[in-house]
Amino acid sequence: MRSRWKRIRYSLEWAGLYLAAKLVPLCSRKACYRLAQVAGALLSSLDRHRYHVARNNLEVAFGDQLSARERRKIVRESFQHFARTMVDLLWSPRLTPLNFLWYIELQNFEETMRDTGLERSVIIACYHYSNFEWLSLACGFLELKGTIISQEFKNSLLDPIFKNLREQSGHELIPRERGIVRLYKVLRRKGRTALLVDLTVPPSQGAVAIDCFGLKTSVTSAHAWLNERTGVPIIPAHCEALPNGRYRLIFHPKITNTGGMTHQEIAQACWDSFEPYVRKNPAPWLWMYKHWRYLPEHPDRPYPFYANFYRPFEDMLQSEKIKSSTEGNEENED
Repeated sequence: MRSRWKRIRYSLEWAGLYLAAKLVPLCSRKACYRLAQVAGALLSSLDRHRYHVARNNLEVAFGDQLSARERRKIVRESFQHFARTMVDLLWSPRLTPLNFLWYIELQNFEETMRDTGLERSVIIACYHYSNFEWLSLACGFLELKGTIISQEFKNSLLDPIFKNLREQSGHELIPRERGIVRLYKVLRRKGRTALLVDLTVPPSQGAVAIDCFGLKTSVTSAHAWLNERTGVPIIPAHCEALPNGRYRLIFHPKITNTGGMTHQEIAQACWDSFEPYVRKNPAPWLWMYKHWRYLPEHPDRPYPFYANFYRPFEDMLQSEKIKSSTEGNEENED
């Protein structure tokens, strides 16, 4: 009975998404914005679990810098930004190489790309901030077409629709299985890729521990490993919402001197280039996500309610602490 209901639910989800993918591109930008605002506000009211995750995340990240009223406002806006990202992805078939700059302005693009060679072989480190979907599409239109690992849905019927939307500016989406090996081969051939680097990754999956708002979290080191093996530069980038349904795509300075850095230091440098933007304008980040799942054995400040002690994470923290201490002693001896 349960499997039958799941098949029905998955079919209904596919039908809803298919219909939305046909209808949303017919809407104006103003209509898309209003739809996203309403949908996001409803989601923040209906999805109480993620709402509480988001509020608690803000509480531990900012402490008493934000009032309870400010936290509620930011959480609602965070849901609305995510809804806007999804609605705009459905609308994105209206984007073309000729018109995308009407909707997306660029900051630091030429300056950042100047040292990437004629092929512009790069690793773009992206974040779930504002319209990360249009960031990817814009890179394709900017002749930064790349190979990107896709996140499969539990409902596999949805995958082809999202794959078509995300590949329309020239990217190639590949499955997660052996995906990093494929990216390595692509970069060796002077290709390009982009990775979302702000999601929690289990320590067993090539993760490193970084400081995120002063809290320890476990994130991917795939971009650091690929940089080490191929020498392709890492360039962080994020997207910001502008009035009238437009966006600004901001390219950060490339991460320099990576030859003398550990994977953890590279991942930390990427985050450090981005965190000031979130502190200045928190709402566009994905606050309803569980960014701090793992609790250190002896935390020096409060962690979210969902964080739990996990021995492999603690072992990773201690290993990185010892490694950092050893390297510091060696530098002092020199």
